Amino acid sequence: MFRTKLSVATPALPAAAILTAVALLGACTSKPLDPTATWSPNKIYAEAQDEARSGGYEKAIPLFEKLEGRAAGTPLAQQAQLEKAYAQYKGGEQAQAVATLDRFMRLHPASPALDYALYLKGLVNFNDNLGIFSFISKQDLAERDQKAAKESFESFKELTTRFPDSKYSPDASQRMNYIVNSLAQSEVHVARYYYSRGAYVAAINRAQTAITDYRNVPALEEATYILYKSYDALGMVQLRDDTKRVLEKTYPQSTYLSNGFKTAESRWYKFW
Repeated sequence: MFRTKLSVATPALPAAAILTAVALLGACTSKPLDPTATWSPNKIYAEAQDEARSGGYEKAIPLFEKLEGRAAGTPLAQQAQLEKAYAQYKGGEQAQAVATLDRFMRLHPASPALDYALYLKGLVNFNDNLGIFSFISKQDLAERDQKAAKESFESFKELTTRFPDSKYSPDASQRMNYIVNSLAQSEVHVARYYYSRGAYVAAINRAQTAITDYRNVPALEEATYILYKSYDALGMVQLRDDTKRVLEKTYPQSTYLSNGFKTAESRWYKFW
């Protein structure tokens, strides 16, 4: 009996296919290795901190993210989350920092660092509202969108309410006062804008909103003056005179009646 070994011819591969395969193999073999693959969690943490301290936030953030995974379920992972949020904040990634803090507070509602997380969230929104170029442009916070200010206030309020003895609460309280002044001044800024355009009824409405919604803030002096001027412009004599008496009694040292609106240089606010 004869046994025949059949040979099967292998079709030749096109040159293009061979080159593609070689390129793919080369890419696989040249793929850079993760330098942190053999690092301990403590080493990753130390390197991330070094980058953050030197201002290398864009390098620190991915290291903190790796640490979150390597040390999952440990206090070190929680610390990594908080420090990542701070690095994002300092690196100008406000939205990402807020998202990281919200996630931290959702996952760790009983964390002993919850007061810091609330404080940092308030700080992120506070400085986002301030804006990096406000000092250069001399732009008042009241002239900016107040959404961030309100969110900042809520974070600080929750901090001071839930953790009154926290070391972060005194500073948070000061910032809350500043934000309230800013929000009131925002209403007055709009009222002044309407008055300057001759929209006296709209100016009255915004000034009254400031007076109704806020108490004991510097902006209310100007709000009262805007009411007085708007009533005068509309020929509403009785309301004008009544408002003038309120202005003189409530703000006996006021210079509005003698000097008019204050200049842009006499801003009420200060920078941190």
